[in-house]
Amino acid sequence: MLTRALGRTPHYVVAGSLAVIFLFPLLWNAWASVSGQPGTAQQSGYGLGNYRTLLEYDAGLWRYLLNSTVVSALTVALTLGVSLLGGYAFARFDFPGKNLLFLLTLAILMVPYATLLIPLYVLLGRLHLQNSLIGLSLVLAMFQLPFATFMMRISFEAVPRELEESALVDGCGTAGALRRVLLPAVRPGLITVGLFAFLAAWNDFIAPLILISDSEKAPLPLAVANLRQQSMGAVDYGATEAGVVVLAVPCLLLFLLLQRHYIRGFMSGALKG
Repeated sequence: MLTRALGRTPHYVVAGSLAVIFLFPLLWNAWASVSGQPGTAQQSGYGLGNYRTLLEYDAGLWRYLLNSTVVSALTVALTLGVSLLGGYAFARFDFPGKNLLFLLTLAILMVPYATLLIPLYVLLGRLHLQNSLIGLSLVLAMFQLPFATFMMRISFEAVPRELEESALVDGCGTAGALRRVLLPAVRPGLITVGLFAFLAAWNDFIAPLILISDSEKAPLPLAVANLRQQSMGAVDYGATEAGVVVLAVPCLLLFLLLQRHYIRGFMSGALKG
């Protein structure tokens, strides 16, 4: 037992060090958001003055949270719906140019994110979706689809074909087999894709900065970035740190709740059958 414990010591040291590296900025930010700082609403001591400033800023914290929730929900729904069908088609059907089309889909990942925003801004204007949460969600979903389609393809390929064939023999159509047999089998992959899409949409700053011009439609990251004192344009670091905490809490809670499925989703394509 002692030898086994000593053998695992390096693993514990490395894991503990990584945990400290990743957790320290979050803990420090949470502490700074309630501690007293010059030039903030919390001048001395500890309290929630910075959170009150954030709550009352411009259109209000609840408005920005609602905007972020709507954008994230639409992005997740679009990403899951399209990647589910696309991944199923790439994994189960043979058609001319399948591999070339899949490579072109993945090639979107190679295009710099910021270079597409201006053309997309013009395109959304022609579609009358400029400065709208729906247009922003479409753009964010588009950037998530290559990775999401790749994840769903390997998730479907990890499911034995015999399960689907048995469902077809029992009278299920293609849609019925997908809904009743394959969908439960690829649930970890769906959760992984959904979590990635949520985190990307919830924390994105560049796309709202370019595509949203109305402050009342701004998601929370854009509002936090614009949070400044009225005097000489100085940044209110206390309120900004409070905004970062509010942004981080939903992400941490979702990851803690779904981490088991998240890991299974990444491992789904490691072994087939």
